[in-house]
Amino acid sequence: MTLFEAQLGQPTSRAKVSNADYRGLYQQLYDESEIATVSAAVFLQQQLERVAAVDCELPQDPQQLSSWMQQRCARVAREYADYLKQRQAGAARRYFLNKAHALYFIQRVAPTKRVDGAWLYGLLDYWQDHRFDELLNTYLEELGEGDAGQNHVVIYSKLLKDHDCDSVAGLRDEHYLQGALQLALGRCGAAFVPEVIGYNLGYEQLPLHLLISAYELSELGIDPYYFTLHVTIDNASSGHAHKAVQSLMQLLPMGRGRDEFYRRVNLGYRLNDLGQGTTAVINSFDLHCEVVAMLERKRAFGQHMHSNYCKFEGKTVNQWLSHPGQVEGFLEALEHKGWINRNQDPRESRFWQLIEGTGPAMFGVFSGYEKQLLHDWIAGDWRSPQREVPIRRGGVIKPLPKQQAMMVDPDILALDDALRGLPDAEQLVRLIPWMAARRHWRPVGLYATRRFIQLRARLR
Repeated sequence: MTLFEAQLGQPTSRAKVSNADYRGLYQQLYDESEIATVSAAVFLQQQLERVAAVDCELPQDPQQLSSWMQQRCARVAREYADYLKQRQAGAARRYFLNKAHALYFIQRVAPTKRVDGAWLYGLLDYWQDHRFDELLNTYLEELGEGDAGQNHVVIYSKLLKDHDCDSVAGLRDEHYLQGALQLALGRCGAAFVPEVIGYNLGYEQLPLHLLISAYELSELGIDPYYFTLHVTIDNASSGHAHKAVQSLMQLLPMGRGRDEFYRRVNLGYRLNDLGQGTTAVINSFDLHCEVVAMLERKRAFGQHMHSNYCKFEGKTVNQWLSHPGQVEGFLEALEHKGWINRNQDPRESRFWQLIEGTGPAMFGVFSGYEKQLLHDWIAGDWRSPQREVPIRRGGVIKPLPKQQAMMVDPDILALDDALRGLPDAEQLVRLIPWMAARRHWRPVGLYATRRFIQLRARLR
């Protein structure tokens, strides 16, 4: 049986992965749990069944894919040019109402971004097959080819940390669906080669929302480098979008099985439509609701931490925080008391002065993202006369020099020792596990990626 005739067969377990367990499956796959392999295959079959009746924009004839991709890219370029004209004519931002809104988006899509490229991981086993070269090169570029400054997960993690919004608090199960799909495809790559190719084809197309997001994040003083990197690397001329089509044409059977293979490619492509997309995540933001939800999460930790000196409408802070569902009333009480002055400079509100300023009483209580939520909620219609300075370029993430990295990282020392004396091909195979989603962004994973590239070039 050839690679392209491999069928999934019947899973040994008929247990379903419920819609409420995307987070659990995501974590199992990320942690490389042994029991997750069967769950991943069942999960993928279920998701493929979900999209089977969904219309697909791919051309019926795969020979037309190249022109389809170019036309799609040209349409996005035109739409983005129209967006820029509107902005230059004075139109408001299309996506983000304020900085808190942008950070909400960055946080909610983080489970997907933290496993960027994972759908291709399972194809590393085909490193000797030249037909997989472009797919493998795409994966290696997602990993920054072993350079921390270009590794997509490292870049996104830095973005989250820079704005102190790397907490998973507030994330819902649906935010893990796309990440779970990517991890599952990577885990079961050998059985789902056509679907992986189709998913890759869809994910690597340049979308309009990527261009707009990068532009508006920059306006809000948020480094857009992760997004601008994908604008350049996913181009249809020579980037990942081009490589995605090229890979499909190289792997598409010439005779028997061609139609079935392309049918499965179509299904894999449609997996990109599952879960909350970028614009859906952006549109789900409600500043007031997010502030209330954030304070409700904090309530359990702060309900016994306040003195009984101050009362608001007859209740102490501890009493306001003692039971769920009282946060909105507490905020209203703070407004009535004059501790919060909505639609004004937040610095004029006593409540904000307890959070931010010189020696604030609640220093460290709120994360950077949580403070931004409160700031923008208090500010409301008020706009600071000082505009954010747009950020146009990403910061440089410098990797440790090789010798220094090996001195401080025992994992690198252990890996180097385990590889010593082995034939090149066996070394390469042993490096592959270190390039999985939970390892490739660490110093040992970056080292493994560089060595994999060197050995692969030597063995070709």
